[in-house]
Amino acid sequence: MRLYSWNVNGVRAATKKGLFDWLEHEAPDVLCIQETKAHVDQLTSEILVDHGYHAYWHSGVKRGYSGVATFCKEEPYFVQEGLGIDKYDAEGRVLITEHDGFLLYNIYFPNGQKDDVRLKYKLDFYDDLLPIINDQVESGNNVIVAGDWNTAHHPIDLARPKENINTSGFMPIEREKLDEYVDHGWVDTFRLFHEQPDQYSWWSYRMGARARNVGWRIDYFFVNSDLAELCINAGIHQDVMGSDHCPVSLDLEI
Repeated sequence: MRLYSWNVNGVRAATKKGLFDWLEHEAPDVLCIQETKAHVDQLTSEILVDHGYHAYWHSGVKRGYSGVATFCKEEPYFVQEGLGIDKYDAEGRVLITEHDGFLLYNIYFPNGQKDDVRLKYKLDFYDDLLPIINDQVESGNNVIVAGDWNTAHHPIDLARPKENINTSGFMPIEREKLDEYVDHGWVDTFRLFHEQPDQYSWWSYRMGARARNVGWRIDYFFVNSDLAELCINAGIHQDVMGSDHCPVSLDLEI
């Protein structure tokens, strides 16, 4: 089973750049996209047409901002929009789908770069999500948390760690939140299979960063430890254009 996650930086713009041609070619079992930047009533027929997937959308109150969508070949047993926490659900950040063998959380984690208020919101989100997914695992479920986590965990996960130590996305206080997830048994699936540097999933549009591979790895599939034993590969697909992020993937033996 193959899953992809991709921050498309606007689904309408990504569609014009070949998103659904890519989807047809790759044909994953599940695709999670983040930062859709559209309500369903803003989507074109080209997006809404049947692409061979059951499609689920969660948008925030503010139009043209945030938003996630999950495309599933097989209809999920259950779909939930949001975490049930108003301050996050109003921004359209989470879709939960239940599949054969796991729960999938498709998440667009907050960005903390604007100011201290948004940084606190981001840190609160990490704190409030962790017990929710821990409870699911303790109840006997396998869980995948996919999406744009908006934090590079280790120095290997960005091209310029020293220069960005005080930049939101690599601040110690943010990285410590990911440490807490690992301490609770959550596994960064990409690092199960790839130890090499220079593997990034996001690049600034400035200064030709992508061409020079001056990037950050901030898009992840995290899974609980039991499910990690069923992971057989993970990837970053840097050759796929259409956004300032590239897709990341996870292969499961399910």
